[in-house]
Amino acid sequence: MTARHALVTGAGSGIGKAIAIALAARGHRVSLAGRRETPLKAVQSEIAAAGGEALVLDGFDVTDASLVEGGVARAVGRFGDIAVLVNCAGEAPSAPFDKTDPALWSRVISINLTGVYLVTHAAIASVRRAGSGRIVNVASTAGLTGYPYVSAYCAAKHGVVGLTRALALELARSDVTVNAVCPGFTDTPLLDNAVETIIGATGRSAAEARTSLTRANPQGRLVTPQEVADAVLWLTSENATAITGQAIAVAGGEVLGG
Repeated sequence: MTARHALVTGAGSGIGKAIAIALAARGHRVSLAGRRETPLKAVQSEIAAAGGEALVLDGFDVTDASLVEGGVARAVGRFGDIAVLVNCAGEAPSAPFDKTDPALWSRVISINLTGVYLVTHAAIASVRRAGSGRIVNVASTAGLTGYPYVSAYCAAKHGVVGLTRALALELARSDVTVNAVCPGFTDTPLLDNAVETIIGATGRSAAEARTSLTRANPQGRLVTPQEVADAVLWLTSENATAITGQAIAVAGGEVLGG
């Protein structure tokens, strides 16, 4: 299961970066997909310094079907069929429901849910050809429960979990598995944006805002990107062949669901 081709969206920072570096360390050739070249180049350099190989797919906007298809084609042309697909691109803007206008709603759904569909739809034939394919969607605990002020994000991530389960059943008799990981509040630039929102809305300090976010985690801390990457590594390994259609929380024991 090593020395194969992995494509990771949202690979320039946070969880996506940690996953890409972890997959490269395992021996995979990694296609780094994202909108911005500079952070992707930095990840590529880090992988190269450790003896790995990575391709930068900048301008990879998961909301644009033509750009997605072109990026997937470039990746396959460079490294061959995609054995591991990790959908990690996402945004989590915060707003009360009555201030969540149609434009904000559409953008959040487009990036976090439709983007997973578009990338997976473009790559699925390649994943099937690769053999023992692995698809991992980075959802969120927001895909398993509700949180206030992020109604669009919760709806999108619930959709990602539903898509994961449906596609896993369609592919259950093949050698392709489809799973989701659902991180709790994780120490990433996305969380930094949430902290800024809390500061602006409440006047709390940055430390107070971060403390309020850690309260959801019974361990009293933030999840690290590496902890999420470790879960992805397991799901993409030969040890997880029987694991499909699952939404695995990485959240320090947070009670989720009904």
